[in-house]
Amino acid sequence: MTTPQISNVTVHTQANVYFDGRCISHTLTLADGARKSVGVILPSTLSFNTGAPEVMEAVAGACEVLLPGQSHWQRIEAGQSFAVPGQSSFQIRVEGTPFHYICHFG
Repeated sequence: MTTPQISNVTVHTQANVYFDGRCISHTLTLADGARKSVGVILPSTLSFNTGAPEVMEAVAGACEVLLPGQSHWQRIEAGQSFAVPGQSSFQIRVEGTPFHYICHFG
């Protein structure tokens, strides 16, 4: 299930721009201090490094991910999510329409 909205947050208005603009997100801070980001990835294949564990929730569009320790790409569509361990890296591939996501940290 896709999160339709996130209430009671502070939005950091400066965008996080990665990979020459192919990934753009905004950081949200919840009332309890937890952080999330909401963003979009344009068609591309990118490699991300994680600090903390992450759960990536697909809001719109689709992608394929290659997670740590796996040898096969996994397709993720709107309403689905995938988890990435902390201190690791993963690859994400977006083709066609942009991929919209919410990243839940920790």
